[in-house]
Amino acid sequence: MPEIYICTSIEIDGPIPGPHSIRSLGSAAFDRQGELLSSFSVNLRPLRKARPHPEILARWKSMREAWAVVTYEPEAPGPAMREYRDWLQNLPAQKVFVGYPAAEPFMFVEWYLQHFTNGSPFRRAALDLRSYAMALLQRPYHHTNTRHMPEAWLKDHPPRTYVALDDAISVGRLLFSLRAARAKLPPIQGPHDDRLPDLIDP
Repeated sequence: MPEIYICTSIEIDGPIPGPHSIRSLGSAAFDRQGELLSSFSVNLRPLRKARPHPEILARWKSMREAWAVVTYEPEAPGPAMREYRDWLQNLPAQKVFVGYPAAEPFMFVEWYLQHFTNGSPFRRAALDLRSYAMALLQRPYHHTNTRHMPEAWLKDHPPRTYVALDDAISVGRLLFSLRAARAKLPPIQGPHDDRLPDLIDP
């Protein structure tokens, strides 16, 4: 079965799910050729009994326009996450979560899916673009943010807008910039490569 890349961006009010909440979620589904197939976005109400982390709330208060964007017309998280799950399940391929970086958004999205829908279609499949860049650049992880990337990789990766879907699409563009850079390098053969589909169809 082919893979679909669910490039995702979230805005949160604290470091861990449960005590803190996703306030905005955007996902953009790309096929193997880099075509944007579908998208999903929603602003969410805070979780019951959750409270914003004081330091993160203070940062948001210093960015009032961005805070207004991520808190505009929020929806109840339960119905919204069930709608998100249905959107994911209707994509006809194996799903790979993609983030830049992936650890924090994947942790939150998985928690929300498990909590509100009793399951996740990702099956622990998450791709971290900073790790991808680390392998390509051969640099330490903390030197793989966009300040250290070649300009050619960033031509379709605009600055963060805090509009979750815009930022998710930007994550997708970066994914395919990294894949294009890898395609220019010599292939590394594995023991079962003849059994696998090409990442990019001819």
